[in-house]
Amino acid sequence: MCHFSPGTSKWNNIEHRMFPAITQNRRSRPLVSHEVIVNLISNTTTQTGLRIEADLDANLYPVGIKVTDDELAQVCIETHSFHGE
Repeated sequence: MCHFSPGTSKWNNIEHRMFPAITQNRRSRPLVSHEVIVNLISNTTTQTGLRIEADLDANLYPVGIKVTDDELAQVCIETHSFHGE
């Protein structure tokens, strides 16, 4: 799953189908660990065939790194359109 900047998810149709399914799947289950959360997300499916995969990234990442405008301009961002599940 990719993170989109605030305000962009209204254009990301998959989020509008994915998050309600995740919420419905985890209903009344306590989120007691990262493992439980990842397993609940990973076991989410819909009647129309949407299947969600999730993995926990347990790596440690440095904080406070500044990205220059030139470095950001070199980032290749791929976008995908989802026209149905």
